[in-house]
Amino acid sequence: MSVIYTIKEATQKLEHFCAYQERCHAEVVSKLYSLKMTSDEMNIVVVHLIENNFLNETRFACSFARGKHRIKHWGRIRITNELKIKQISSTNITLALKEITDEEYESTFEELSERCWNNLQEKNTLKKRKKFCDYMLRRGYESFLVYDKVTQLEKNL
Repeated sequence: MSVIYTIKEATQKLEHFCAYQERCHAEVVSKLYSLKMTSDEMNIVVVHLIENNFLNETRFACSFARGKHRIKHWGRIRITNELKIKQISSTNITLALKEITDEEYESTFEELSERCWNNLQEKNTLKKRKKFCDYMLRRGYESFLVYDKVTQLEKNL
């Protein structure tokens, strides 16, 4: 049997949900759906969370971008795409990407690309080049950066 939550109970539950880690609106709405709330009740809870600063899309986007870049070493393209999937506005995506300095971005890219290139055991240069490019593009780095780097790495062989 499913539990029916009052607005007050749902609000408390969502306050804890948002306090535990930054959330976007889509995650909160999804959680409210799982609690079987009506759309009017959802609106009341979401407005409460925003007014009391539990839910802040800009803060979420900035935190997401910093974390994914520093911990998972994602590039700007991957971060942008993931934020779009989470229905974050383009304004907030632009603000979030400003959280990553150019110096930090370049050093992460250099470090990751060197590590990736050196860890590839492939003997065939073309296959090694393809594996490297696929990996770096999957991580969300810009194609011009990846292709310039692979050309530079091949010269160093």
